[in-house]
Amino acid sequence: MNCLLWEDQFYENGVAIADRIKALVPAVAAETVASLAIEAREQMKLRHAPLLIVREMARHETHRKLVADTLARVIQRPDELSEFLAIYWADALGPMQQRKKQPVSAQVKKGLAKALNKFDAYQLAKYDRDGAVRLRDVLFLVHAKQKDAAQEKVWKELVDGTLASADTWEVSLSGGKDKRETFERLIAEKKLGGLALLRNLRLMQKAEVPRKTIAQAIEAMRTDRILPYRFISAARYAPDFEPELESAMLKSVKDYVRLPGRTVLLIDVSGSMDYALSQQSEMTRIDAACGLAVLAREVCDEVEIFTFSNEVVKVPPRHGFALRDAIVKSQPHGGTYLGAAVAKVDRSDARLIVFTDEQAHDPVAAPKGVGYMVNVASYQHGVGFGPWRRIDGFSEAMIRWIALQETEMR
Repeated sequence: MNCLLWEDQFYENGVAIADRIKALVPAVAAETVASLAIEAREQMKLRHAPLLIVREMARHETHRKLVADTLARVIQRPDELSEFLAIYWADALGPMQQRKKQPVSAQVKKGLAKALNKFDAYQLAKYDRDGAVRLRDVLFLVHAKQKDAAQEKVWKELVDGTLASADTWEVSLSGGKDKRETFERLIAEKKLGGLALLRNLRLMQKAEVPRKTIAQAIEAMRTDRILPYRFISAARYAPDFEPELESAMLKSVKDYVRLPGRTVLLIDVSGSMDYALSQQSEMTRIDAACGLAVLAREVCDEVEIFTFSNEVVKVPPRHGFALRDAIVKSQPHGGTYLGAAVAKVDRSDARLIVFTDEQAHDPVAAPKGVGYMVNVASYQHGVGFGPWRRIDGFSEAMIRWIALQETEMR
């Protein structure tokens, strides 16, 4: 549910992660596999892992009957139509143009056709990009039936390449339009989503968009689908907006389930945590760990917070960016002595939650009470097996998962 698919990791390469998923699909009941694919897309917000799961379902007679409905459900953006076919043909020999001769199963065609019907002209234009598989190729392949005359017209424009360009910030800026005017218009028309707003704060500052306009946009943005680490990363590039970003970040966590009783948070600040989360990301593992710590801090009734590297340091249980600063500045980013840190801070009367990438120099003992090992790097192999409850990867669903685990234990 939290894998970084096809991303090389310290303990295993990205291909191994995909191969592990492929091997598990036929070993699990078809209904369970389908529900996992849907949950991964709709709740965990993964894009490629659900597509890979459905592709593997199509290989096995016991799973094929659920392929069409599952595929139509997990495809939520038009570009995922093309990406699925790229995955479908990925293990064929020869260049991509030759791979397209490989037959596509009837269930897959049915699922792709159902998915195509979900998208309007704006969405199709936004994601109609150059590549080995274009959206028009998908349309020709599956022989989808249009719902009405309006959709027939849109699909004809897609085939002819005459769809009007989508009104996005990327299109507007690449077309040479004035950056300030573009951002002001998109904000006023509510066409700049939350993530796009966070990613473009620095660019908007350079374009001299009024501070008040940007601040009001941050205040009005939807935060329910944005993890705290996104705000932490945005603040690194646009520190002038820390007050507004912190307010939005704390708003994003206010409705989370609470964790009763005592909690100890142990956060890895070793050198390896400074690495990027993935090859496509500017965000680091320490960003993710700090974001999760901020979230946990807000939902725990009673909490103690420690960092570890060469030493173990207790930090004050501050809120928001103040907690991030206390974590990052607590000690030099050196080695990883996770075992020693666990031994020092573990309590039999408290849950212990560790945020780390598990690159440890020493063995890690079993927790005295309930222990959660959260590996933000999503490795398969790590140091916290045995009685530890493992979370490989990270998500806002982590807190809900912990609460459900403990409800079942009572």
